[in-house]
Amino acid sequence: MTDDHPLPLAAKERNSATSLRDASIPWAAMAGIIATVTVFAVAQGLTYPLLSFILERQDTTSGLIGLSAAMTPLGFIVSAPLVPALSRRIPAERLAILCSVLAALTLAAIASMQNVWAWMPLRFLLGFFANPLYVISETWLVSLTPASYRGRIMGLYSSIVSGGFALGPLSLGLAGTEGLPPFLIGIAAFLLCGLIVHAVVARLPAMPQEGEAISVASFFALAPLLLFAVFTAAAFEQVLLSLFAVYGTAFGSDEQRIASLITCFITGNAVLQILLGRLAERFGSRRTLLFCVLICLAACLLLSPSFDTWLIWPLVFLWGGVSFGLYTLSLIQLGERFTGSSLIAGNAAFALVWGLGGILGSPATGMAMQIIGHHGLPLSLGLLSGALVVVLMVKR
Repeated sequence: MTDDHPLPLAAKERNSATSLRDASIPWAAMAGIIATVTVFAVAQGLTYPLLSFILERQDTTSGLIGLSAAMTPLGFIVSAPLVPALSRRIPAERLAILCSVLAALTLAAIASMQNVWAWMPLRFLLGFFANPLYVISETWLVSLTPASYRGRIMGLYSSIVSGGFALGPLSLGLAGTEGLPPFLIGIAAFLLCGLIVHAVVARLPAMPQEGEAISVASFFALAPLLLFAVFTAAAFEQVLLSLFAVYGTAFGSDEQRIASLITCFITGNAVLQILLGRLAERFGSRRTLLFCVLICLAACLLLSPSFDTWLIWPLVFLWGGVSFGLYTLSLIQLGERFTGSSLIAGNAAFALVWGLGGILGSPATGMAMQIIGHHGLPLSLGLLSGALVVVLMVKR
C-alpha cells in the first residue's frame, strides 16, 4: 500500500519528460537530412539501371555488367574506414557538400564516355564520393532521434529515401536510356543535394564524438549479425538494380516493363518501411528482422514461376519492402545499442559492408547467371537469405 501514491507520480514524471523530449525534437534538422539523402538516392537509383541498359545494348556479358556495377560499392568499401577520421578533421556539412559536387562531376565524366572499361574507375569514384554523405547523414539522424520514436522515424527515413531510389528508374521511362537527358537528371540531383545541405547547415548538429574512439574494423566484433543483415540487404538491392534488366530480358520483357518492375521493387521499400519500423517497436527489431528474411527467401522461390503473370507485381513490391527492411531494422538496432564515436564507426561499418554486399553480390550473381542461366539470380539471393535465416535462428 505504501507504493500506491509514488507510482502514479512516477508515471506523470515520465510522461512529462517524454513530452519535453518530444517538444525538443529537431524536426527541421531531420527533414533537411532526409531530403538531402533522398535527392542523392534519386541520382543513384537512376544510375544503376541506366548503365546496365547501355551495356546490355552493347552486348556486354552479364558477368562484366555485374563487375562494372560492383565498382560503385567498391568505392563504398575503400572510403568507409576514412569517414570517422575525416569527420573529426573536416566539418561534416562541408564534407557532405564536397561529396555532392564531386559525385556530379563524376557522373558527367561517365556520360561523356560509352566504354565499359572507362566506366570502371569512374563508377568506383562515384561510390567513393557518395559514401561519406550517407554515413554523415545517418549518424546525424540516429543521434537526433529519441528512442521512443526510433522505429517510426528510421522507417520514415528509409521510406522517403527509397522513394528517391524509385524515382531514379521511373525517370528513365520519361527521359529514356539514350543520350544525355537521363545523365542530366542525375547530375542535377547530385548538385541539388549539396544545395539542400547548405540551406539547412545552421540547424545541423556536430558529429557525436563522445566515448572512446573505435575503428571500423573493431566494430565488426561488436555487431557481426547486424553487419551480415546489412550485407544481405545490399546484395539484394545491388543485384536487382544492376542485373534485373538482364534477368527480365531473358523472359522477353521490354525495357519499359523491366524499369517499371524495378520501380515497383523500390516502391515496396518506400511504402513498407514505416510499417516495419512500427512492428519493430511493438514486437522487437530482432523478431521483425527474422520475419523479413523469411519473406525474402519465399520471394526468391516464387520469382521465376510468377514473372510472366500478374502476381509478379505484388511479389516484387513485397520483396522490395522486406529486403530493404533488413537495413532499416539493422539501423534501428544500431541506434538502440550504440552512441557517440561507436555510432559513427557503426555507420561507417554499415557502409563498408553495404559495399561488400554489392561488390560480391553483383559479380557472383552475374557469373551464376552466365553459367546456369537467368535462374542464377533468384538462386543466389535465395541461398544468401537462407544463410541469414539459419544464423538468426541459431543466435536466438
